[in-house]
Amino acid sequence: MTTLASNLAMLWLLAAMDPLRIWFAVPIIVSVSLVYAATRHEEMGPILIHAGRFAVWIVAFMAIVFVALQALSWLQ
Repeated sequence: MTTLASNLAMLWLLAAMDPLRIWFAVPIIVSVSLVYAATRHEEMGPILIHAGRFAVWIVAFMAIVFVALQALSWLQ
C-alpha cells in the first residue's frame, strides 16, 4: 500500500512540474530538425517537409525513452 501511495505522489509531482519543463525541448527540436533538413535540401519546401518528419521522429524517440525510463523506475 505504501508503494502505491508513493507512486501516486510521484505522479502528482510529475504532473505538477514536468509540463513546464517539456517546453524547453520545443526550440531544440525545431532547430535540430531545421538544420538537419537544410543539410539535405536546398529549397524551402522540401526543407520544411523533411524537418516536420524529422521532428516527429525525435518526439517519438523521446517518448519511447521516457516510457522505458518510467517503466524501469516503477519496477524498483
